[in-house]
Amino acid sequence: MKNYFSLLDPLRFGAALGVAVFHLMFYSWAGSSIGAPQSFEHYFAADVQFPNAAPFTWFGWVGVEIFFVISGFVIANSASKSSPKEFLFGRALRLYPAVWVGSTLSFLVLLLFAREKASEFILPYIQAMLLIPKGIRGQWLDAVYWTLAAEMAFYGLVFCTLLTKRITLRHLAWGLTIYSAAFNAFSMVVLSGALQSDMLYWMVLMFRVPAATWMLNHGCFFALGIWLFISANRTLTALEWVAVAVTCLSGCAEIYYFSDFLLKAIPAISDESVFLPILVWVAAVLLIAVAANKSRQAAGTASPEAPAYLRTLGLITYPLYLTHNVTGTAIIRVLVDAGLDASLAVWASIAMLVLVCWLICAKIEPAMRRLLSDIFSNFRRLPKAAPLSSLPIPSPGLRPLPIRAKANVTGR
Repeated sequence: MKNYFSLLDPLRFGAALGVAVFHLMFYSWAGSSIGAPQSFEHYFAADVQFPNAAPFTWFGWVGVEIFFVISGFVIANSASKSSPKEFLFGRALRLYPAVWVGSTLSFLVLLLFAREKASEFILPYIQAMLLIPKGIRGQWLDAVYWTLAAEMAFYGLVFCTLLTKRITLRHLAWGLTIYSAAFNAFSMVVLSGALQSDMLYWMVLMFRVPAATWMLNHGCFFALGIWLFISANRTLTALEWVAVAVTCLSGCAEIYYFSDFLLKAIPAISDESVFLPILVWVAAVLLIAVAANKSRQAAGTASPEAPAYLRTLGLITYPLYLTHNVTGTAIIRVLVDAGLDASLAVWASIAMLVLVCWLICAKIEPAMRRLLSDIFSNFRRLPKAAPLSSLPIPSPGLRPLPIRAKANVTGR
């Protein structure tokens, strides 16, 4: 039976809440300073700004980096006692129902609020439903879906690891540690000005979001999650602790250069500390390490029953992340147009979304998972088709005789 780590659910919910506040109270109005392509929600976003809240909201994006560490941890926990088929099926049941509901909700919101642009949403909607990366020139149905590209790439690596006999999760952690650390070190050299090249500068930033599937920037976070999971089961070796230190430094570097980019690009936060997101991330990592340490000390004892409210917070997190941006922006627009104060509209929107996401995770997702499980079970029970060579072929021009029960020759 897989272990339950009670600290992870509230931490995951807090990270999702931080990302939601960042998008709805900061990036929605300050993001135009960056010059990045606009997301679909700009068609109907309310014309409100929150400059006074900027010092408390601008660093909420680091919740994504926290998510990735947690993902590395919990996926390693899931994969450690699963067969490749069980892992793949479990991930599909976990990811797709919420994505189908969340993307459909976003699609309907876009159709309702931006009717004249409906044709733009069809292909992104299909890609979102199938969890297909948009590519470099495409557009996500909702901008926050870019993280799913990195998640899917990581799941694919874990699945391939399970298929082999010689490669373990430990080997995968080493590979991601070295792979991502090398790129983030190169990125720091570019951003420090040691290599003067606009092309290299934008390439570094491109691999953070548009090309997230490569995991060059974020591989270190998944690797750190795996190392922390391994530490929950045994004491790490000295060399493994070096790997942990490398992933931590690599993660800090990735957070630093994106934080530095935001502070230079957005005047409203130019006087904020570049190290604040790093401190938030480090605090989250320490909490995960505490959970791992408690698990190792309690080795041999059964995991405690998960408190219902903590489990609920954890389950709400995924649909909340998928719906907060487009759907949350639409709710804010409606509330502001109705005369509600903009700040109150944001918090009311988040509260409504939490309720909606509770409905999704408590009622809709379980029903969809049961249906998918039944479908897959029925496929496994279907009899094999008889070979064509063994089937009788009726003569041309003759109707096949109807099949009747065989007569009882004794007359009884």
